[in-house]
Amino acid sequence: MDEDDLAARIVDATIAEAETVGWDNVRLRRVAATLGISMADLGRCFRDLDAVADAWFDRARLAMLAAVDQELATRPARERLYRLFCAWLDALAPHRRVTVDMLKHKMWPFHPHHWVPMIFNLSRTILWVRDGAGLDAKPPRREMEEVALTWLFLATLAVWSTDDTPGQQRTKRFLYRRLADADHLISLCCSRGRHAGPAGIGDPTAAVAPSADA
Repeated sequence: MDEDDLAARIVDATIAEAETVGWDNVRLRRVAATLGISMADLGRCFRDLDAVADAWFDRARLAMLAAVDQELATRPARERLYRLFCAWLDALAPHRRVTVDMLKHKMWPFHPHHWVPMIFNLSRTILWVRDGAGLDAKPPRREMEEVALTWLFLATLAVWSTDDTPGQQRTKRFLYRRLADADHLISLCCSRGRHAGPAGIGDPTAAVAPSADA
C-alpha cells in the first residue's frame, strides 16, 4: 500500500471513530489498531490529530476544484462562486458534526499553535475560490473581493454548522442571498463598480474569458 492510500485510510478510520466517540475523544493509537498498523506507520503520515483534520478539509478543497470545468466558466460570476462554495460544503456534509467539532478544536483558546495555520488555510481557500471562479480583478477591487468572500465563507460556515435541513437547503439559500449582498457592497465601495472586469462579483452576468490556449 502506498503512502497516499494509507493516509486516506487513516483519515477515513479517524472520521469513523470520531462519529462514535467525538472528535475530542479520538485516540490515534486506537485508529492505528483498527487499521492493523503501528503508530510509527501512522506517525509517518500525520504528525498529530490536527494534521488528520487538515487532510479532511483538503478533500473538500479538491472536491471544490473538481467542480471547475468549461461549463462552469460559462456561468455568471455569482453562480460560479455559489457552485464552488456548495461543492466544498457538500464534500464535508456526510460528517458535518465531526467537521464542526474539528473547527471548534482548532479554535480552542488553549490551542494558539492552531490559530495561525488556520488563518493561512482560510486565506488559501479564498484564493482557490477566486481562482476557480475566474475572479481576476485588479486592486482595489481584488482586495474588496477577498474581504467579502472571507466574510461570506465564515458566515456561511456558521449557518452550515447547525443546518439539519435536507441537502443543506437553509445554508444554500443563505449563501445565494449573501452573494447578492457582497456584489452590491463591492459595487458601492469600488469606484469602477460593475466595470471592474468581466470576472468580478460585481458583474453577475459575465462569463470567464477563454484562455489563450483554449
